[in-house]
Amino acid sequence: MTKDVLVTISGLQIAKKGEEDTEPVEVIMAGDYYKKNDKHYVLYDEVVEGFDGVTKNIIKLQEDCVDITKRGVTNVHMVFEKNKKNIACYETPFGSLMLGINATDIKITEKENDISVNVDYALELNYEHLANCTIRMEIQSKEGNGFHISS
Repeated sequence: MTKDVLVTISGLQIAKKGEEDTEPVEVIMAGDYYKKNDKHYVLYDEVVEGFDGVTKNIIKLQEDCVDITKRGVTNVHMVFEKNKKNIACYETPFGSLMLGINATDIKITEKENDISVNVDYALELNYEHLANCTIRMEIQSKEGNGFHISS
């Protein structure tokens, strides 16, 4: 895997009964990758529409655990551990939210130029079940996969 990567993150929230399904959300951005002490790290900047500044993101991947830290316009440290509930305070420009994250399944598949991550989890907002969700991430080397990004 090269240092320069493309990061694709898509998420799907499965609505409660009686509510309309929400559309999946997908973002693609350039990022940096490195591996240290058997952990994969992905770093990228995120621009939030309507706000000045960026949010710096760090994703740390290891067996049965996905750790996401955001610093900037929004601030949060979310930990997805299989069969364990974690609490996170999500600070937004509009106020803070208390999130409960209970990951039910985590799959991390590593290939030479690609890492695929699938996380299924139950999401709580202020200690009440909000939705069952899925996050999918593809981290791909810019080189070797037919990608060419001009500077």
